[in-house]
Amino acid sequence: MIRFPLPRRRQLRIVSVVAAGLLVASVATAPASSAAPATAAEGTTATPGLAVDEISSSPNLRQIANLPKQAPFDTTSAFGSDMAFQGRYAFVGNYNGFVIYDIGRPNAPKIVSQVLCPGSQNDISVYGDLLFLSTDSSRSDDSCASVAQSAAVKESWEGIKVFDITDKANPRYIKSVETACGSHTHTLVPGKDRKAVYLYVSSYSPRADFPDCQPPHDSISIVKVPVKKPTEAAVVATPDLFPDGGYEGIPGEKTATSGCHDITAYPAKDLAAGACMGDGILLDIRDREAPRVINRVRDTTNFAFWHSATFNNAGTKVVFTDELGGGGAATCNETVGPERGADAVYDVTGRGDARKLVFRSYYKIPRVNTDTENCVAHNGSLIPVLGRDVMVQAWYQGGVSVWDFTDSTRPKEIGYWERGPLSDTQLTTGGAWSTYYYNGHIYSSDIQKGLDVLELNDWRTWTANLVRVGELNVQTQAGYLSW
Repeated sequence: MIRFPLPRRRQLRIVSVVAAGLLVASVATAPASSAAPATAAEGTTATPGLAVDEISSSPNLRQIANLPKQAPFDTTSAFGSDMAFQGRYAFVGNYNGFVIYDIGRPNAPKIVSQVLCPGSQNDISVYGDLLFLSTDSSRSDDSCASVAQSAAVKESWEGIKVFDITDKANPRYIKSVETACGSHTHTLVPGKDRKAVYLYVSSYSPRADFPDCQPPHDSISIVKVPVKKPTEAAVVATPDLFPDGGYEGIPGEKTATSGCHDITAYPAKDLAAGACMGDGILLDIRDREAPRVINRVRDTTNFAFWHSATFNNAGTKVVFTDELGGGGAATCNETVGPERGADAVYDVTGRGDARKLVFRSYYKIPRVNTDTENCVAHNGSLIPVLGRDVMVQAWYQGGVSVWDFTDSTRPKEIGYWERGPLSDTQLTTGGAWSTYYYNGHIYSSDIQKGLDVLELNDWRTWTANLVRVGELNVQTQAGYLSW
């Protein structure tokens, strides 16, 4: 969301050929699951005008659990945000802190612990016994008891917080690292020797009266965290990604580049893709402390705010998202149309430093939402389907979309799940912030409704059930063998 005034345990576990055969048989013979109250055929548009909280879905995608937000995170201002996963646990950020869920039984998730530590937007990642949290709202200090304080005050703090999560029921806050302009998001990149992990910190919105966030701000902060000595975490580099300046923007229409919003790394391929407000970039990250921009693209026709990026498994495509309206506007309507507030699919062509991002197509959910529903492209992840490029994605109150971009020029939706609006009289910010596939199920962090768990039952995606990972931070992309 726009701000307004491979990990060491990520190992693949593939079931045996015999089990795969059994799974094929079970998928082929499984009865149709009981769907939600309103359904539509796969790949088609649902009838618009859902009632408040009414559920609509394609037959292949159904909700199996919802765990509402609990106090002190149950207010409308306590937005549920991004997610990370490890073993039987899901870690979900919230503008007031974070929540750890036990998802060992996906149809009956339980809260293990809640940590009250305000500081939007609390973007989250995990690595072994460490949890990292982004603070991108100016605070009086780096404690979890801080209060809001203007960034014009030199002593104000924003940046990265580090927690020890050895005991999931009792996380311990152990370290903070201040970063320029705060930390809107961060991307975890394991060091090649596995002795350290790096956090690529994205932030933006510099102002001349902000002592710790001066323009121009065309850089990211790189925090190095020694795995065995995390309290020695520190900023080791602030590379300038736009030495000749970023996109200048168009006031009221297109956002100027002044930093990045989000970066997705693909460590196994030494690549990263940056969504940097007015620019999309491809990075070489062989030197973890000195990432290099090898290609840069712009879409001055349809993209208003380059928000996030997702590689396909082969590293030959990148899906960029446009967060038109900052996540708080109703943009999934006929007025805005299908090419704004959408995804853009790019092929990665060439080799080495000659690699380029080449635009192929747009994708947007094929449903029209009401003017009381904030809806735009947001966070999603690959579904590890053998031989195809499929991802699941959050669209705020536009719900959840499963779509196939194997043909870069003709992406298509193959499943969806959606709630009706929070209100039929006024726009209230809500809906799915992040929706990710993890070990057989789809998990969705809803800004207002808490944790949703969905089950996908589709012959086109069944091979994803053969893949298990021990740890998942979606912006640190895993490689699924030769898939």
